Formats: sequence, C-alpha cells, structure tokens
Amino acid sequence: MAKPVLLLLPGLLCDDAVWRDQRASLTQADCVVPHYGMARSLGEMARIALAAVTAPRVSVAGHSMGGRVALELARIAPERVERMALLDTGVDPLAAGEAGAKEVAGREALLRVARTAGMRAMGREWARGMVHPDRLDTPLFDEILAMIERSTAERFAAQIEALIRRPDARGVLAGLRCPTLIACGRQDAWSPFSRHEEMHRLCPGSRLAAVEQSGHMTTMEQPAAVTGLLREWLSA
Repeated sequence: MAKPVLLLLPGLLCDDAVWRDQRASLTQADCVVPHYGMARSLGEMARIALAAVTAPRVSVAGHSMGGRVALELARIAPERVERMALLDTGVDPLAAGEAGAKEVAGREALLRVARTAGMRAMGREWARGMVHPDRLDTPLFDEILAMIERSTAERFAAQIEALIRRPDARGVLAGLRCPTLIACGRQDAWSPFSRHEEMHRLCPGSRLAAVEQSGHMTTMEQPAAVTGLLREWLSA
C-alpha cells in the first residue's frame, strides 16, 4: 500500500533544509518539498506544488510564505487537500495606506541590500528578527544564512512581488473542512501568535498550538516539537 503524500511548502527564500528534520522523522508519509523556481505569484507557486505530486489527495503543510501557498492550493484544488497545516504564516492581503507602504518599503530595502552586498549580507540583517534571541549567531543561525545564500536576488525579487500581491485568504481558511493545524512559535516576532489565534477563530474545528521557545523558524528551531504536532495531525 502506497504511503500518503505530505506536501511540505517552504517559505520566503527557504529550500528543503527548512523541512529537513520533518522529512527524516515523518517516515509514515512520502514527503515532497517543491521548488518554486522564479514564480512571481502565490497562485503560480501553488500550481507548481500541485504538479510535483500525482496522488489524488495530499496532506499539505506550509511554513511562513508556504502557508499562504498552501491556502492558494486549497483555493485552486480543494478536492485534493486531505488535511492542512499552517505554520508561522498569515491570511491577510497587503494592508491599505501607510502600513502597506511601510511593508513594501521594508521589503524593497532588503532587496537593495541583496543586490548590492549579496544574499548573505541581506540575510544577516533580515534573519535576526526571524529566530528566538537565544539562537542569534549560533550554528543554527548560520544554517539559515547558508539557506538564504543558496538563493538569488532575482528569486528574492520574484517572491517579494508574490507577497506584495498576496490575495486575501481569509475566506479560504474559513471554508476549510479538513483536519487543520495552526501553529506558531511563541516568540515569533514576524508572524505573531495573536495572528494565529485570529486564524484559529476563522477556521471552525482547527487546532491551535504554540511552539515554545521558538521564533519564526519553528521547523528548524524546535524540530522535534513541530514534528510531534505534524505526526498527530497526520493521524487525525
């Protein structure tokens, strides 16, 4: 009997390293991590992810931007989604007015650093807000910088465009009727736990979980805790 398929969707500038520990531990599933290439929209990323698997129904877990891709996948092909896990992510579109303009300006400033000083230099600036303070300048932080450095400024620009043009996914989340996990690092400063509490309220029957002693990069910062949550979710 074939194993169930688990589609693991990485976030901004992340690759399969962000899911390394989960892939190694969740042996009850056939884990697939797609590569988005130069996709410039979340919908295009979702279609690439769908094309990476042939199973008629799949379990989908998305981290950060990958959570938004997961919801676009559910929008495009709801019949293929058996269960959904959303980690350290969000559902709102770009805010109107000053708040949205500030986000765009911040992302464009990071892109300028990537283009002028290189991806690792940009990562040193950006990723400091992505992990628990205790993990700054540790081997794990170096792993995150190495992952960022494996990408390019051109791909960064494409993914920034996708995030700036992100659609409102609140309706998709509210319409989910499959086992749904919503989880977040307790100290996630980028996508805070309060946001995930709101998402939990939007999605009837979902499970909400906090990953303790973790910032935004939960899958790498607290791999055993995240794997445990996903194992329970897969058996739901």
